[in-house]
Amino acid sequence: MGRAATATMDFDALRHNYRLAKQVSGNKAVAIIKANAYGHGAVLAAQALRYDADAFGVACIEEALELRNAGIMQPILLLEGFFTADELPVIAENNFWTAVHSIEQIHLIALSELKQPINVWLKMDSGMHRLGINPGLYQNAYEQLKQLEQVNEVVLMTHFACADEIQKQETRVQIDLFDHITKNMDAPSSLANSAGTLGHELAHRDWQRPGIMLYGATPFPHK
Repeated sequence: MGRAATATMDFDALRHNYRLAKQVSGNKAVAIIKANAYGHGAVLAAQALRYDADAFGVACIEEALELRNAGIMQPILLLEGFFTADELPVIAENNFWTAVHSIEQIHLIALSELKQPINVWLKMDSGMHRLGINPGLYQNAYEQLKQLEQVNEVVLMTHFACADEIQKQETRVQIDLFDHITKNMDAPSSLANSAGTLGHELAHRDWQRPGIMLYGATPFPHK
């Protein structure tokens, strides 16, 4: 039996929200369409944004391959990075960008044989305590990556723990720590998710990472 419920997607609104994220920050933005675009359909969302998006962000390589197979040609960032060494040639062949959040991943890249160098987003654990390299090890990790012939550009990256709670000081603490550790690193950076983009001007860097705001939902508990 069929179900009566239907879902109607307003792709003009999706494009508007993406453009808003770029307008607010004045910089480039990775459109986050992980988890099937938060249930809205990753391929549909990517196709709707194909003339606007600077890049797309997904969780894992399977999600990225789905977009490539659908003809999406923009760079695609693997937010969770890679899990095994055999994913690295696939990343290189498909022009995927990959997050790196552990020293072990750097070692795997160093041992890999790739047809072309890959772009890496080096993630610092500045306070989220989920994924990321310890701040005390971050500069060394950056220097290791810069020395590898398998690596092209490195983007410096972190993720906020509670940017949606604007009155809390934790986000400013994370920004200050990130800036202190990376002050001598000549590389683009990315700090802000949706809440960071809309609520924290100091988090506006070379790349924003708008996610939930693209789909018409506020990241904040208030209007």
